Amino acid sequence: MSSPTIPSAEGLRGVLFREIKTGELVRALVVVGPLVAAYFLFREAALLNLGLVAVSLLIPALKLHLAPRAVALHYLAIVVTFVILFLAAPIKPLFVALTALAGFLAVAVTRYGDALRTLGNWVFIPAVYLACEVREGVSASEALRHAGVIVASSPIALALVCGIQIYDQRRRPDHAPPSYGPAAEWLLPAAATAMAVFAAAALVEALRLAQGQWVMWSAASVVVGDLAASTGKLKQRAIGAFVGVPLGLLVGITLPESRAGYALAVLGATLTLIAFSRYIVGFGLRCFFIALAASFAGGASGIAEERVVNVITGGTFGLIAVGLTEIVWRRVMHKGSGPSQASS
Repeated sequence: MSSPTIPSAEGLRGVLFREIKTGELVRALVVVGPLVAAYFLFREAALLNLGLVAVSLLIPALKLHLAPRAVALHYLAIVVTFVILFLAAPIKPLFVALTALAGFLAVAVTRYGDALRTLGNWVFIPAVYLACEVREGVSASEALRHAGVIVASSPIALALVCGIQIYDQRRRPDHAPPSYGPAAEWLLPAAATAMAVFAAAALVEALRLAQGQWVMWSAASVVVGDLAASTGKLKQRAIGAFVGVPLGLLVGITLPESRAGYALAVLGATLTLIAFSRYIVGFGLRCFFIALAASFAGGASGIAEERVVNVITGGTFGLIAVGLTEIVWRRVMHKGSGPSQASS
């Protein structure tokens, strides 16, 4: 009977290289690392949230090879959307409607180019996430101060990402951006995203769900195509949450509360947005680091159930919206083709 083979160091290194996008990870550390260092220096929690803005700028910049001017326009879109949603948050019906509109526009921009879906996603995600995050568990005055610090210091994130792009363009001046045409069908996924986000935001506001941004984020994230593709995306998110969150809590309960540990866990969660080739691996580790961060902050009670439920609830809204829009679209197309078929 042969003994089980033990992976060699070279084999493990090969697996890591396949899973981790080293170049993107290094660049993400360059733009997010200084913000974590500033958090330690100034003890300002808003600087950790600024890391999400930085990586949200970096992902489309690297994928689409954006020039600094395009990165600056992307930055303005994030900041303006965040400010609008933050100011609208106290008026619940307005916040729900504007969040759904932001989800619609994030997809509708693909009418002018399929590549713009990446830009649209990385406007919607940081703006909605931060608009909810900065108000979570604090007074209105503290939330306003927190938002003000994010907006005032956000040019730092822009400068860091533009620096990366200028460096890359000087190294590879002839590296042309990928060419994408306009999306063949943009209205259907845009409408599905708007419906899903509207339902998710309405539920969050009606029930005052903690960390409701996860519900809205998940609702928009699963709208990736037809019902089969969206179901696959939800399965990946559910598996990532079911595995990552409990593991993070199990590790966290063995460690003491720690400001340094919290910052490093938030850094890890932010890096998972860009550093992994497979979505399920990145999302699972993101859930792990967020649960670990909650443990370091002393607020892990109930987080496992909360995160998993939020992911699945939001994703379910997304699936329902995709299914409804497909049914309506098929009926519209059938009615539109009926008279012509009858006359032929």
